[in-house]
Amino acid sequence: MPRTTSTTWNFSLAAALLLMAPFDLLASLAMDVYLPVVPMMPGILGTSPAVVQLTLSLYMVVLGAGQLVFGPISDRMGRRPVLLTGAALFAAASYLLAGTVSAAGFVVLRVLQALGAAAALVATFATVRDVYAERAEGAVIYSLFGSMLAFVPALGPVVGALLADHLGWRAIFLALGVAATAAALNAAPRWPETRPVNASRPRAAFGRILADASFWTYTLGFSAAMGAFFVFFSTASRVMIDRAGFSQLAFSLLFATVALVMIATTRFARRFVARWGSAGSLVRGMGMLLLGAALLVVGQVIAAPSFWTFIPPMWIIAIGIVFASSVTANGALQSFGDVAGTATALYYCIESLIVGVVGTTLVVLLPGDTAWPLAAYCTLMALVVLGFVWRAETSPVTGVLPDPARHRET
Repeated sequence: MPRTTSTTWNFSLAAALLLMAPFDLLASLAMDVYLPVVPMMPGILGTSPAVVQLTLSLYMVVLGAGQLVFGPISDRMGRRPVLLTGAALFAAASYLLAGTVSAAGFVVLRVLQALGAAAALVATFATVRDVYAERAEGAVIYSLFGSMLAFVPALGPVVGALLADHLGWRAIFLALGVAATAAALNAAPRWPETRPVNASRPRAAFGRILADASFWTYTLGFSAAMGAFFVFFSTASRVMIDRAGFSQLAFSLLFATVALVMIATTRFARRFVARWGSAGSLVRGMGMLLLGAALLVVGQVIAAPSFWTFIPPMWIIAIGIVFASSVTANGALQSFGDVAGTATALYYCIESLIVGVVGTTLVVLLPGDTAWPLAAYCTLMALVVLGFVWRAETSPVTGVLPDPARHRET
């Protein structure tokens, strides 16, 4: 059946990016900008570090799981209402977070903030698919979104530290609320409905997707990569501020170096994927995670927490994160073009659940002001992924992992 979309989307590429990018950035910024004040939040809210950690983990889990809810809703009701409702919920939760003094209220509001972010994020990417699925600008938009998001981990904690130092921790959440309000007010009169009005709706194929070995191998690889960064930012402030004695601003600048390593490595992603292929890039990414974890263990055993024992090993892990995440989406989703929306939602949802559950468990069970949670996560997940790669390559049923990257090159 032919696919008909709204014809009212007449923005230039630059105008489209200015319209859509804020919703993409805010969803990630709400996680990173909060990091410099994490060590002080137990005292402010009168609670334990584990509860404050929960506010980070729940945000990530709800952000991923919410896509499974809001994706179908946007197919039924449209992108525009889901986007504007999500932005309004995000803004309202941010304003209320700035005023709360209750630990329980803080946790609930972080969940509502994540739900709003999930709705806005789903509607934004659904709009990109609606408008640019068969246009060259689509690849440019996804590439630019990825480049901009790479700067969020670098700049978010710096912005958070500056706001907290000059205006107090509440200013962080007020700023998020103001930014979301501005983005929604900009979008309300300009964002047209783009939901296909005459499109066939393929049946959900959860069973077929979840039975696919390549889907699981690459989705676990994505979970290993993103989870390594999650555990790093969950523990880095406690290691570098509480144990190593760095200031909030100094910590934020050190944190930014990890994101800058990722950005620099991304510049060479196309070259190494073409050379190694998808499976080879994934394996090398997991190898870098294992190497970084080993260096973290050595530093933890022989020395006190410091820049040298924590940050350079994370640079190596950051390179592995880029090696893996550059190929995991193509590897996981390549066989599901007919149900790409469902497959994409499962891909991100499973990643968020694994990262939230496994990462949080390790941060809570192991000392959160040491390198042990990060070393444990990288080691555990890298070995699991390598086991799946080995099984896929040696299985008489699946054979060698499909390699979409090399297929495109040839």
